[in-house]
Amino acid sequence: MIPREIIEEIKYRCDISDVIGQYVSLKRAGSNLVGLCPFHNERTPSFTVFLSSDSFYCFGCGAGGDVVTFIMKMESLSYIEAIEVLAKRCGITVPKEARERYRKTDEVSREKVLAMNLDAAKFFREQLNSTRAPMEYLLNRGYSPALIRRFGLGYAPNEFGALTGHMLGLGYSEKELSTAFLCGISKKNGKPYDYFRGRIIIPIIDTQKDVIAFGGRVLDNSMPKYLNTSDTPAFKKSRSLFALNYAKASCADELILCEGYMDVMALHDAGFTNSVATLGTAITNEHARIMKRYTKKVLIAYDVDEAGQRAADKAFRLFDEVGLEARVVRVRDAKDPDEYIKKFGPDRFRMILNEGSSRFDFQTENILKQYDINDPRQKIAALKEITSVIAAVYSSVERDLYIHKISEKLSVQYESLKNDVRNAIRRNRKKADESETNRIHLAAAGFGGRNMREKLNTLSSSSSEEAVLGMLLKYPEYAELIRNGEVALSAEDFGTDIGKRLYDLIINKCSGGEKPENFLNELFTPDEIGLITGVTVSRERLSNTEEIFRDCVSNLRSRKNGEDDGESASISDINDLINKKRQDFENNREE
Repeated sequence: MIPREIIEEIKYRCDISDVIGQYVSLKRAGSNLVGLCPFHNERTPSFTVFLSSDSFYCFGCGAGGDVVTFIMKMESLSYIEAIEVLAKRCGITVPKEARERYRKTDEVSREKVLAMNLDAAKFFREQLNSTRAPMEYLLNRGYSPALIRRFGLGYAPNEFGALTGHMLGLGYSEKELSTAFLCGISKKNGKPYDYFRGRIIIPIIDTQKDVIAFGGRVLDNSMPKYLNTSDTPAFKKSRSLFALNYAKASCADELILCEGYMDVMALHDAGFTNSVATLGTAITNEHARIMKRYTKKVLIAYDVDEAGQRAADKAFRLFDEVGLEARVVRVRDAKDPDEYIKKFGPDRFRMILNEGSSRFDFQTENILKQYDINDPRQKIAALKEITSVIAAVYSSVERDLYIHKISEKLSVQYESLKNDVRNAIRRNRKKADESETNRIHLAAAGFGGRNMREKLNTLSSSSSEEAVLGMLLKYPEYAELIRNGEVALSAEDFGTDIGKRLYDLIINKCSGGEKPENFLNELFTPDEIGLITGVTVSRERLSNTEEIFRDCVSNLRSRKNGEDDGESASISDINDLINKKRQDFENNREE
């Protein structure tokens, strides 16, 4: 294990408000900090950083923990990987032997993948510089030597073992190369072969200047045109953006989002250094949240084909959910930004950037293209779709502006259109209420998945279980009452698996005075830690006297021993919880 003093020093140096503040815009709220949760979509801040305990908790989705938990969850890292990231941040070295104990014997580490990628990038670059055809291909496409150097472009020879042989010669194993998607393993003969062959290679570099993956493009019209590294210990497509390492320096006001890295490189070469692209995957909510950390506005410059327009509509929705302004760039008379700049030049492209359309204009324009507005039936059908678009807008002021705009544009009565929008909103809310009821059934008991089912079956004792665990976490003296036999309680008295494990940690593993929270990240998943943090937070404003503790223990044990006949939760019990949760939901919803 990593020495406890090293973990404590890392957490001390990595101030939780500073670390989280790089991902979330935090504002002071009394003695705490609040902001919009990065783990779910919300408009009213429910994410809280507790400075007194160096912890965080979201009252909306239940995410919680300490600075290590946050990095694990935010960056999709294992415990040891999160520790290494934080250690690097504050200049602490984690002993190698300690790191290795957390890895499986056959596991390939993120560090190893990054080292392989760097060596592979050097190999690809050498191949490009020594091979005439791929270099001519790039120059003929208009890529300058400076751009080629800037992005570290390379070339993968059209051979089955060129890179693999080179990397094996450097001491890497076939398994390591396969894990990094630098080679594949033949199903026929079990031999390795180069994953990238006969392609221009584009290194994917993160904001820490590490080569995390590669993209490859063919030089002819063969398929597939593009090939990308799949997810590895160092790379997650769903949260990586090409060229963000460069764009982050010039995208504070606006960021240009493209479909592919060839478009991005063309834009950078033309002076638009605030351009990025997703990597071989559709935009995700993680991409949207990452962009929100770096910019105030996104200009969506996708291809003009139908697929590109559908992707733009999805991007609009995701940006709206995270509260990020977005506009779509209408790239007309060209299939993509790369071609547009080659045909019309950077100045014309800058003009269309300034003429970007809002989501509403983008959607209504696409709807009206499908109908003949001079035909009454088609006009009604178009208005029905537009009404649904307006009804989905959160702001009542914004909705009113759109109603006015459409009523004038399509020559319909303002009040009539407003009534239709109001009816659509009611229908939407009814569906939302039904969905919320289902969600509350799960949230009411506080646990998800298997723990949720366990808890619904023991709802009568669940509040006592939470109270006991919460007080044991906050007050070590109550754990001593159990250890010295003054209070009778065992792990088997708890109705959930997480309750049993947490009790064992507090009573047995921390009997020497250690703090239970110091072991949570090693023994529980980030989701479980969120549940545990919620239990602790819930005790903050409640009375926690020894008398109450003993009463809760007594109630927990009596329920476990069958005094309620083992019956599962009654419908009225569940409905009481649902009504309470619904009231909280309604208080935060726009009237």
